[in-house]
Amino acid sequence: MRFFFAYPETAGLDGDLLESGAVDEVARAAERAGFDGMSFTEHPIPGARWLAGGGHQTLDPFVALGFAAAATTRLLLLTHLSVGPYRNPFLLAKAAATVDRLSGGRFVLGLGAGYQKSEFYALGVDFDERNALFDELLAVLPLHWRGEPFSFHGRHFDARDVIARPRPTQNPIPIWIGGNARRSRLRAADHAQGWMPMPGGPELSTTARTAGIAGAAMLARLITEVQDRAATQGRGPVEIAWMYPDPSLGTDPGVEADRHHAAIAELERIGVTSLFVSTPRGSAEATLGFLDVFGGEYLR
Repeated sequence: MRFFFAYPETAGLDGDLLESGAVDEVARAAERAGFDGMSFTEHPIPGARWLAGGGHQTLDPFVALGFAAAATTRLLLLTHLSVGPYRNPFLLAKAAATVDRLSGGRFVLGLGAGYQKSEFYALGVDFDERNALFDELLAVLPLHWRGEPFSFHGRHFDARDVIARPRPTQNPIPIWIGGNARRSRLRAADHAQGWMPMPGGPELSTTARTAGIAGAAMLARLITEVQDRAATQGRGPVEIAWMYPDPSLGTDPGVEADRHHAAIAELERIGVTSLFVSTPRGSAEATLGFLDVFGGEYLR
């Protein structure tokens, strides 16, 4: 199993995201501790009421991951996740290709369809078109990354005999699809290299506009469904990336370590191949301390 460190989220309007540590320093510490990758999420212009009610601040994930790339040598760099419909697909493809090229092929593009209406409105994107735009994006990305001339008539653009150079280092850049809905699972199985389900119960249908996953048994069933679907399409196994659902691990990874080891082993048994862990927002010292302790207990 691979482990990704999700940079700590800063909830609400108070405080600054970087209080949890400078990106380059945290990235180096995560790599030193034995983590396989690091992730940043995205909310370019969230609703003020959502943020005041506990929503989280974010950096631009492509810029942050590019900065992390310069400070590390082997750490995978993941958007967990970027909202695909927010961007023209060619701008998204270029940002992904740039991070991948500059990092020597360490970028993973985690994508979701998005759920926050106020953000769609602020960005001038039709919320009701988000799924059509997402599917269009999945068709455009490999054409852009191929580095050969192509044409594509989209819903809101018309690309005629265009070409993107330089090519990214990876061919293709791995795409991991976030979301629990059947549509998300089908996208992951049919078009992507990974699926990033989201822990949580029925409340996810209102908070994140996706179905809940109640427990390991349900997760195991859905993983089997995704892998079987990918196999019928003649595609290889899909990466399954899951956020560790017990917050006590992030608070103090040295406490009840045997229980967490057993829980992680069970997740691996049912098919989880990458695990996200994080720690609550705090000082840089707290973040670096978490990384060191977690690495010593689970990664070395």
